[in-house]
Amino acid sequence: MREGATTLQPSSEKSRERRFYREVMVTLNQAQIPFLVGGGHALERYTGVVRHVKDLDIFVRRRHLDSVFAALARAGYKTELCFPHWLGKVSSGKQFVDIIFSSGNGICTVDDDWFEHAVAAELFDVPVRLCPVEETIWCKAFVMERERYDGADIAHIFRACGQHLDWPRLLRRFGAHWRVLLSCLILFGYIYPSDHSTLPEWVVQELVSRLDSEKGYPISRNRVCQGTLLSRIQYRYDVECWGYQDARQLPAGPMTSHEAAQWTAAADDQPK
Repeated sequence: MREGATTLQPSSEKSRERRFYREVMVTLNQAQIPFLVGGGHALERYTGVVRHVKDLDIFVRRRHLDSVFAALARAGYKTELCFPHWLGKVSSGKQFVDIIFSSGNGICTVDDDWFEHAVAAELFDVPVRLCPVEETIWCKAFVMERERYDGADIAHIFRACGQHLDWPRLLRRFGAHWRVLLSCLILFGYIYPSDHSTLPEWVVQELVSRLDSEKGYPISRNRVCQGTLLSRIQYRYDVECWGYQDARQLPAGPMTSHEAAQWTAAADDQPK
């Protein structure tokens, strides 16, 4: 194992799933295509929380997606671009791997900084790099669906890694969406009232100061609903019936109207 690498202990995946995951990672390594591992495997490394995961999350730059699909197709696997603004899949029978290059809301694009700050590890005896903890927080903070909410993951990350995070970089990642980060920080203090010192006081003070400076002033004169950045379905009424602009869509956001409609419609297939 490489110096400084961390060995991840796989949880309860079946042997055929492990073999498939391993073969996908080995194929990408042999093709010299840079990739990162995220999802539950990275979360276990950062928090110690072990849970069964139903798939493997591979993160790549968008410009490498065609090369990823070509390499895996040559290896005999089925590939599919499920949502052109953020997600593809590779499958073998019932097993599949998510190939991720952005986020469902189109904001958290995988860029060079993800790879610059990645963490060395081993998974199923394959040398890999993990998504940086800061980018993991950034992506998870926007997941507030009816059927899925990643707030507990963020609280666990703050608890385990809060004293060592690159907070200035995390603030830059959230940018104009800093209220979402502030909400996570406030909830952390509620969840762990004895551990508030885990987070640097200056970060909370900085964001609260921003909030105070806006009192009495309109944040935006545009009639836009940013709730769609948090949930693709729970603010559907706002944009379809109340006349709010969908913050995901151009010009307010990064997605075309077709991409937003496709991603929203897919929620109808989720368990209620």
